[in-house]
Amino acid sequence: MTEDTNKSQNKNNNPTFNFKEVASKAWRSGLSGSMAMAIQVCSLMWLRTTMNYQYRYGGTIVGTIKHLYGEGGILRFYKGLAPALLQGPLSRFGDTFANTLFLTLMDSFESTRKLPVMIRAAGGSVMAGVFRIALTPVDTVKTILQVEGKNGLTILQSKIKVKGVPVLYHGALATASATIVGHYPWFATFNLLNEKLPDYVDKKKKLARRAFIGFCSSVISDTISNSLRVIKTTKQTSQNPITYQEAVNLVLEKDGVKGLFGRGLKTRILTNGLQGLLFSILWKGFEDFLNKRSSQQ
Repeated sequence: MTEDTNKSQNKNNNPTFNFKEVASKAWRSGLSGSMAMAIQVCSLMWLRTTMNYQYRYGGTIVGTIKHLYGEGGILRFYKGLAPALLQGPLSRFGDTFANTLFLTLMDSFESTRKLPVMIRAAGGSVMAGVFRIALTPVDTVKTILQVEGKNGLTILQSKIKVKGVPVLYHGALATASATIVGHYPWFATFNLLNEKLPDYVDKKKKLARRAFIGFCSSVISDTISNSLRVIKTTKQTSQNPITYQEAVNLVLEKDGVKGLFGRGLKTRILTNGLQGLLFSILWKGFEDFLNKRSSQQ
């Protein structure tokens, strides 16, 4: 084998990217995702509070909304808003940053560039799941306020006195698992449809395309990951520290297998369908703006 041949092979095996450019692109995508999520938190918080209450106690959408309204009017639906505004954008930043980073890295190598998009999305899902573990304390505070209202912090403080600070990480394993199980089909579906469906120059058609892709991604993701979120919420918001098995048993005793897989699912599909639709439009809109601004500098 000649020296020229060796050089040629090395050139083909080397990545065709500048890491700084890859990180910059992922950063812009993550920032766009976090900005989109901040808008969503404010507009859809009432539905997410309804959903988390259903995860813990079951019930219908209408019945839960009436119950929560009776506890404190409109403001009851916004208990946990402050931690939600912190956790939502940060978690979505991690999701979109990880997805864009891994896709860009995969596209930069000849050996991985042609892999199916479903496989290329897997690495970002694992990274997003790990990132969510770091945000579990914020999620715990937010969720218990949504479910228990004004008594939420008192319940959480009582649990911390008994079991210490690790209580804030209750549900972390289920959170990471639900994120991976939910993140992967969301971004795999998003990336697949984004790759297969024709793009449009017309702004209305472009928005409709993004909305359709976002809605489909959310419905598939939510159906697959719902049971893990029911378990996570039950463990996080229990008045006493409980194990995952005890959380599962609590749900099964009250609503059976149907409750384990179906609690809050209709609300989640509605909420995340709207959120996925809105997020897809806002995320890519902000990303286009930031990319255009970056290219002009």
